[in-house]
Amino acid sequence: MNDKARDENSQPEMLEGAKSMGAGAATIASAGAAVGIGNVFSSLIHSVARNPSLAKQLFGYAILGFALTEAIASFAPMMAFLILSVFRSKKESFKQAPLSHNKVETAPC
Repeated sequence: MNDKARDENSQPEMLEGAKSMGAGAATIASAGAAVGIGNVFSSLIHSVARNPSLAKQLFGYAILGFALTEAIASFAPMMAFLILSVFRSKKESFKQAPLSHNKVETAPC
């Protein structure tokens, strides 16, 4: 078996491995989101302990901070699925039916 055939056979496996590693790296953002949410509610507890009369207003701000942090966290699985589904190997792209390049005839007006 020559080197060229071996390289052609190993390319799809390398692409699959790279896709899996990229998807795993994209989900690391979930850990950052968890830390961010913890910081939001930790700050809420400290703020309410300092000034209990502002608890209602501070809770609204905390929920807003939670929602924004969670919205950023939703990008992690989106990127992981994008990495896994968009990048395809050469063998996978040949399995699909080729696009038809026939001209579409229109009816005369």
